[in-house]
Amino acid sequence: MTSGSVLTVILNYRTAGMTLRSAEAALMAMQDLPGEVIIVDNGSGDGSFEVLSAAARDRGWSASGRLRVVSFGRNGGFGAGMNFGMNAGLSDGGAADYYYLLNSDAFPEKDTIRILRDFLADHPGAGLAGSFVQDEDGKPYHPACRFPSVISEFEAMIRLGPLKRLLTPWVVSMDPLPGTETQVDWTEGSSLMIRREALEATGGFDETFFLYFEEIDLCRRAARAGWRTHYVPQSRIAHIGAASTGKGGWSRTPRFFLDSRNYYFTKNHGRAYAAAADLAHLTGGMIWQARRLLQGKPALDPPYYLRDILSHGLRALLRRRAAPHSETRGPDPVPEEQK
Repeated sequence: MTSGSVLTVILNYRTAGMTLRSAEAALMAMQDLPGEVIIVDNGSGDGSFEVLSAAARDRGWSASGRLRVVSFGRNGGFGAGMNFGMNAGLSDGGAADYYYLLNSDAFPEKDTIRILRDFLADHPGAGLAGSFVQDEDGKPYHPACRFPSVISEFEAMIRLGPLKRLLTPWVVSMDPLPGTETQVDWTEGSSLMIRREALEATGGFDETFFLYFEEIDLCRRAARAGWRTHYVPQSRIAHIGAASTGKGGWSRTPRFFLDSRNYYFTKNHGRAYAAAADLAHLTGGMIWQARRLLQGKPALDPPYYLRDILSHGLRALLRRRAAPHSETRGPDPVPEEQK
């Protein structure tokens, strides 16, 4: 019987009520597993840490030794907050065998964590494993993914069915979703388990990413270190999505998203490739805009999206290195410089 310990890390940013709901689901899923749950407050500054600490105490979670609430003290972004939680380790000072990363707006089913742990335990070459993700109405997300490329940037923006079928090997989201466990390039960080040895080999998330693209980069670095990533659909979560970032309602594409996107391509492929990815993205987007005007299709991107991609890309070419985050900047969906 598998007995590896699991440290479940939940990152909170101004979603205390939802985080408690996520923690409750995680504790139920951890009932028969050795390990703990740790909630990291990512510098919310809205009283979340106090609310979470009081709730954990009142519900008996703290006294049980199965859950801790800690404060990161600043909003360093998703990767930095998750690194802080993983580095905190178990309450006895030891390291866990596996680290399960769970979004504060995601709710695992009772067997979700055990399935991921057992999968990694039974597959020694697998370093990371992610879940089937659906919204609360049962609509699936697309967590089984390929690495983004110049071709995928063009395909994603042109939004043309026949071309998508032609370019299937380069489309980021696997569609249809695999029905059985499958090796993938990367999978969503909303429900992701990492083997301790894979974590040690990669050093965790690159904290230069403030938000978005950090799990893609982690899976790429893990692959370079010899660790596979797998999608395990038997492990399931419900995910509300964008609860702390407001992504679904962006009135303008935030700077941190543009920074992370550019940094990913530049870091992994070089500046020329990042510029080519921008060009492919813009070309596909302009064709899509023409189709929209001719066919009366709805707007699918935030206002000024292509203009923001272009201006950001031009600025990046003039900079020596993109810097996707600031230690003091939170995930405001409408940064001041773009209002």
